[in-house]
Amino acid sequence: MGETEEKSIRCAAVILAGGSGRRMGGKVPKQFMELAGKPVLWYSLRTFSDCDFINEIVIVSDEEHIGYVENDIVDLYGFHKVNSVVKGGRERYHSVARGLEAASTDTDYVFIHDGARPFVTEHTIERCLHYTVKYKAAVAAVKTKDTVKIADDDGFIVSTPNRANVWQVQTPQSFEYLLIRNAYRRLLDDEERLISAGVSVTDDTMVAKMYADVDSRLVESTYENIKLTTPGDMEYAKNLLKKE
Repeated sequence: MGETEEKSIRCAAVILAGGSGRRMGGKVPKQFMELAGKPVLWYSLRTFSDCDFINEIVIVSDEEHIGYVENDIVDLYGFHKVNSVVKGGRERYHSVARGLEAASTDTDYVFIHDGARPFVTEHTIERCLHYTVKYKAAVAAVKTKDTVKIADDDGFIVSTPNRANVWQVQTPQSFEYLLIRNAYRRLLDDEERLISAGVSVTDDTMVAKMYADVDSRLVESTYENIKLTTPGDMEYAKNLLKKE
């Protein structure tokens, strides 16, 4: 297993495959759009399935597409590690919480990944596991190539962070299973207060910090591990596959 020597641990992956993908245009959600003859979701499922240390996969989908995911992706392509396909929720954090609850209770570590990120690599997943075993939480990320500015509410520059310390966060985000599952339970209990305070929960590392007081270790990933969001992203993805 390279950097990670643990042989007896049990790992699960929660892959988020919900959402309408409005910015992509068209009637088909982006995670189900065809990319070189396969649904976008197929690529991340294949990569996680190929990882020897991944024991099970939970897919979170909108209710309308559960049958399609089960029949036309999981069964058709033989993804035997998929344990269940569960219904997502209104917000991303609802979907993550449902995926975590669907994982086996004896899971040691869990990876949370966006199904619209088809180019995650086994190496990135393995390195995330290595640092999660060591630090309880890890997240794939890349250093920003551009200078970043912090603006005020009126759009004027307030400060310029040191680019060497600025990272763009991706997925997978990986955690000790009980730590993140319990953190999400606390989040849901606290949901009304967060909404009233205008707090927006945008990723899983926020939940780990807010409700388990755990800082996530950044793990350098690849710039190709993009989330497909726009038609231009799909063209970029097609070009990447042509180079392989």
